[in-house]
Amino acid sequence: MAGGWSRDGAVQDQIDDTVSDAVAAARARLPRGESAEFCDICGEDIPEKRRMAVPGVRTCVPCQSGRDSAVRHSAINRRGSKDSQLR
Repeated sequence: MAGGWSRDGAVQDQIDDTVSDAVAAARARLPRGESAEFCDICGEDIPEKRRMAVPGVRTCVPCQSGRDSAVRHSAINRRGSKDSQLR
């Protein structure tokens, strides 16, 4: 499927690398250790079920949702076209 000077399967390799990078980044953001009883941001109680489900959790669900929506994605552009590399 790849064209130009790239070898066959290069497009799939790019897709696989992008997925692998996203998985590694998500795993790096996972909390570790003992869970907090109170949210580090707002101070509200963190429910016991959340603390058991997510070991090392430091925030309540509303605060974590706000933090997750502010996460930016990788700026690495793995598209093969010349035009996309010029942006």
